[in-house]
Amino acid sequence: MIDYYETKAHPITRKMVWEAYKKVKSKGGSAGIDEQSLENYAVKLPENLYKLWNRMSSGSYFPLPVKEVKIPKSSGGSRTLGIPTVEDRIAQQVVKSYLEPKVDSSFHPDSYGYRPGRNAHQAIASAASRCASYYSWVVDLDIKGFFDNLDHELMMKALQYYTTEKWVLLYVERWLKTGTEGKAGIETRKKGTPQGGVISPLLANIFLHFGFDKWMERTYPYIRFERYCDDLIIHAQTEKQAVFIKDKISQRLKECKLELNEGKTHIVYCRNEHHRERHGLVQFDFLGYTFRPRYCPTQKGLQLMFSPCMSARAKVKVLEAIRKMNIKRLKVSIQELAKILNPKIRGWINYYCAVNKWTTVGLWWRLHLRIVRWVMKIRKKSKARAVKWLKEIYKSQPTLFAHWQLQRP
Repeated sequence: MIDYYETKAHPITRKMVWEAYKKVKSKGGSAGIDEQSLENYAVKLPENLYKLWNRMSSGSYFPLPVKEVKIPKSSGGSRTLGIPTVEDRIAQQVVKSYLEPKVDSSFHPDSYGYRPGRNAHQAIASAASRCASYYSWVVDLDIKGFFDNLDHELMMKALQYYTTEKWVLLYVERWLKTGTEGKAGIETRKKGTPQGGVISPLLANIFLHFGFDKWMERTYPYIRFERYCDDLIIHAQTEKQAVFIKDKISQRLKECKLELNEGKTHIVYCRNEHHRERHGLVQFDFLGYTFRPRYCPTQKGLQLMFSPCMSARAKVKVLEAIRKMNIKRLKVSIQELAKILNPKIRGWINYYCAVNKWTTVGLWWRLHLRIVRWVMKIRKKSKARAVKWLKEIYKSQPTLFAHWQLQRP
């Protein structure tokens, strides 16, 4: 009989490892430096999990270097992701599952990123509500390379506030120092944490809880903000107050061995677009949404409101993902095509259509044209006949494609 609660030098049970594996498996992910996928790891699952538990509980677990992957950013350039091995993701999940319940309840109510029961839509709704109230100015903050520059000594100091468990401190310190495999080989890390690790978002929240949230609460309790991990929006009543708080935050970040990205940090006026010449910027992007003055349909007709909608950059990103699907070359039935496309489409709709979904109609029309081209190629029809054929399909199966609820063919 397997004893799931058996422990050794460190209080890590086999059940903790098993539960961590199930969470990692549910989220999927690619292989790390050892090229071992989740499917390969599961071939000898009991043996692999036992070895991991045995090493973690005895203190002899050492993570492998993370695999460096460059992904393009919608704003230009690239972002570096560090992909840990499957085994290391499970180990990180063990620590995260133990640590998160102990720290989350102490986090600031305006911190929304990577927290149980909190999401980006709540942060967006809060920002929209405050922009529509008596906060006329916003400081759109950007921390320069936050994950790459997070200070290890300060990180461990913040972590020690929450726990004295030696095994937690031991493994977090090892993960922070784990090297990265890039084109130049294995590089040691003296600062930063891999953006892509299971535990990295929790460590980021702990760091910024002390580095920013608590400092704001203690020093400027009248200033409101929304923070989603390292994405920050600060609300101010006047331009003078916005400039003042921006400078103070810049100084605070330097104390935490971080730096404000001046080129991507903006002070924005969030009231009437007719004051554009007087106030300069009147829009900002936050979590894939653009906040700006727009005429929105209300019960009283069209009214000018400062509200969010899917950003242009997000639309470009979605269109690029659609292009890479190469729909035109898929030799399948229309039902099978819908099964391939709908998971992605539903994800986009659920995220980007939470507010002002009418602004996304053009995006779904572009997707519809891709499907029209697919019909033209697969069924050898002219464009007019392909459109007519899709309309007949819509009459009998109006929910076949997820986006048809927003843009009918």
